[in-house]
Amino acid sequence: MSDLAAALEVVGARWALLIVERLLDGPQRYGDLQRDLGMGTNVLATRLRELETAGILRRLPLRHNTRAYALTPRGLALRETIDTLARWGAERTDDAATSR
Repeated sequence: MSDLAAALEVVGARWALLIVERLLDGPQRYGDLQRDLGMGTNVLATRLRELETAGILRRLPLRHNTRAYALTPRGLALRETIDTLARWGAERTDDAATSR
């Protein structure tokens, strides 16, 4: 398996990088992630579990049976990649708008 394929095994699933992007701003509660991203709770729970298992994020204990999540150093290392992808996406959108 190539290095890129190995990375995509961890963060290539739908929503995974969007979750990481939200957590780059700091820890987030489960409910806030669900509301802000507009995703189903079943998918969010699955992605959070996968990212936690991969060492990308960790669960923070909170009171009253609530959960929050924060990036680990491995997750924080994705900042440059996410920023680069966001710029690439913006350029692609700009290119499409100017070609019309």
